[in-house]
Amino acid sequence: MRVALFEPEIPPNTGTILRLCACMGVPVDIIEPCGFPFSDRALKRAGMDYMDQVDIRRHVDFTAFNSWRKSDSEEGPRRLVLVETTGTLRHIDFAFSPKDILMLGRETSGTPPEVEAACDAVVRIPMMPTARSLNVAIAAAIALSEALRQTEGYPA
Repeated sequence: MRVALFEPEIPPNTGTILRLCACMGVPVDIIEPCGFPFSDRALKRAGMDYMDQVDIRRHVDFTAFNSWRKSDSEEGPRRLVLVETTGTLRHIDFAFSPKDILMLGRETSGTPPEVEAACDAVVRIPMMPTARSLNVAIAAAIALSEALRQTEGYPA
């Protein structure tokens, strides 16, 4: 299981997700460009002292990330599961695999249609019809929690 952040824009959200993934033992892919300088200083407050405990792979853009995830010789191709408000399938009804990459979009605009079209699945987190969206770090925690539960991927 991996978490990918598509062009993250807000350092505290990214830091929170990195801390979540450090605690769960889940690697993170950062798909650039970021909306902030990707540095220890920008992420330090939210990530606290967990930054050295998370496996981070940076990709120059979505094309590079998508090529890597399809040809990763070590583990074989990985399925890309986008967590987005446009998803037609609820995340709790989706059958996750241990090799999945859960991708979350930009905080302000989500993911563009061409990126969404490149995903193997698009899931949504059910919420009240009057609500627009969840904070991206909260969405990451909810989706990752369900994926780890289904795949028995929680740390011992």
